[in-house]
Amino acid sequence: MEQKIRRDRNIGDNLRLLRQEHDISQEKLCAELQRRGCDIGRSTYAKYENGELNVKVSVLIELKKIYFCSYDDFFQGLD
Repeated sequence: MEQKIRRDRNIGDNLRLLRQEHDISQEKLCAELQRRGCDIGRSTYAKYENGELNVKVSVLIELKKIYFCSYDDFFQGLD
C-alpha cells in the first residue's frame, strides 16, 4: 500500500523572512548554527525554508538567539 505524505503547516516562509530581515545568507546562517553546535548544512536549511523538512527544536532555539526574536515570530500567521 502506498503511503501518502500529509501536508501540514510549516514555518518555512517565516524562517526565510527572518533571515532576509537580518540580511544573512543561508551559508552564513548555517556556519553560525554549526558554530553553536547545530549540525546543519545549507541544503538541509533550504529544505526547512521550503517546507520539505520539519525544523529541529535545537535549531529553533539557536535561531531565536541569533535573531533576538520570540518563538511567536516563527509561527506567525499559522493559527
